[in-house]
Amino acid sequence: MADTVGSSTEGKRPRSVRVVLLALMIAMMLAMLDNMIVGTAMPTIVGDLGGLEHLSWVVTGYTLATAASTPIWGKVGDMYGRKGAFLGSIVLFLIGSALSGMAQNMGELIGFRAVQGLGAGGLMVGVMAIIGDLIPPRERGKYTGMMAGVMALAMIGGPLVGGTITDNWGWRWSFYINLPLGVVALALVSAVLHLPKKRAQARIDYLGVVLLTVGITAIVLVTTWGGAEYAWTSARIMELIGIGVAALIGFVFWQTKAAEPVVPLHMFRSRNFTLMSLIGFITGFVMFGATLYLPLYQQAVQGASATNSGLLLLPMLGAMLVTSMVAGRVTTNSGRYKVFPVAGGALMIVGLYLLSLMGTGTTRLTSGVYMAVLGLGMGCLMQVTMLVAQNSVEMKDMGVASSSSTLFRTLGSSFGVAIMGALFNNRVQHVMAERGGAVGKRMTEKTAALDAKHIKMLPAPIRDAYQHAVSAGTHSAFLLGAAIAVLVLIAALFVKEVPLRGGKPSADAGDEVAPVQVVEAV
Repeated sequence: MADTVGSSTEGKRPRSVRVVLLALMIAMMLAMLDNMIVGTAMPTIVGDLGGLEHLSWVVTGYTLATAASTPIWGKVGDMYGRKGAFLGSIVLFLIGSALSGMAQNMGELIGFRAVQGLGAGGLMVGVMAIIGDLIPPRERGKYTGMMAGVMALAMIGGPLVGGTITDNWGWRWSFYINLPLGVVALALVSAVLHLPKKRAQARIDYLGVVLLTVGITAIVLVTTWGGAEYAWTSARIMELIGIGVAALIGFVFWQTKAAEPVVPLHMFRSRNFTLMSLIGFITGFVMFGATLYLPLYQQAVQGASATNSGLLLLPMLGAMLVTSMVAGRVTTNSGRYKVFPVAGGALMIVGLYLLSLMGTGTTRLTSGVYMAVLGLGMGCLMQVTMLVAQNSVEMKDMGVASSSSTLFRTLGSSFGVAIMGALFNNRVQHVMAERGGAVGKRMTEKTAALDAKHIKMLPAPIRDAYQHAVSAGTHSAFLLGAAIAVLVLIAALFVKEVPLRGGKPSADAGDEVAPVQVVEAV
């Protein structure tokens, strides 16, 4: 007997839907864990395969492929069916994982990581879009805690799992570990998920795909290479900026002409969708910058080990998890959600400002409280942004709405890591030259981030200088984050609280409300 999985009725969801949600969470875990596990294994991989000069491309190739394929997976799901697109992305991700584990040199590993990234681009989008199909927005808040929990588990467990696997089984198992989890997700989704099959008459917008891919690739390369491989004012960076801007302008123009555009521009006529895209971008900017530089501060200044620095993020991740669950429940029960982006923006500003105050004498308890404040802010924003974005479009655009929101957050994280990183590096180098003299300057010429092992080996005066330099660097990075986060609060104030699908319609809903469509299992 078919289960109605997209109705607006409340109460317990069918058992099949809960099994599908389990499979979706496994797939989401695959996408989020991978980079963190592989990052821990990278020193061992380089020792085995060599090619240190190409190390950054192991991550960059994966990131580029993920960002470029994200909107395409969303559109393919809208046109040809969500289930097939999602299963295809899982299979591609598993093929890339298996090939990466078998790589014999750095060139092969980079290529296979790109294949893996192409699949990963469809995992997060597929999870969000399928949840959008199965569960009306009014009830979706109940499940946001599951997604926040998976995210927190990946951030904490990734380095621990990666280190354990590499030490005991070898680095190749950091890729092979994806295979059994992926097979379970494939089996569950294949057996239980039943959605209507689609067949679009229009062809895929190949020119739009090419223009968007070129534009995104150029942007990610600018944020990855700028200030690291090449100076920000170098000819190569200027060329990439020019190519990226030209491609994206061409993409926007073509989307107004294409029969079946990759990213339908009419979605941005919705005030809420546009505001949520902006908020998602800034949330990605802040979150990935914070998770990158907080462990560095904890290792360099507070003397934490690499493993413990991950565990010391618990106040932020725990607060984010709890707040996300509370926000989901309140949204489900009341249908009100505007308070959360407003509160999230305010808490994010306060949390980042407090983190910018950390110095060489800041205790772990104090920094933990500051991180918890930031976590509360991010918890208010993480799932509400996707929920409101999906509620702002018609069901036929659910895939591209999910992929666009994911893409904006991905691009935000790229910009956050690059811009906060450039500010951090410049500040560390300046303070090291000032306090450590020529020795200190030479130490940080190539990189301002030293691991815990190398920090302990430094002479006491140089170590003291480095601790002050890292404190100064984190101060500048988090102060910038606080300034950028002001835009979240401003954008949140303009959000229009449109009734969520699955709830009772309101007389003042206006044109923003997408029509309710019931999706039945077949």
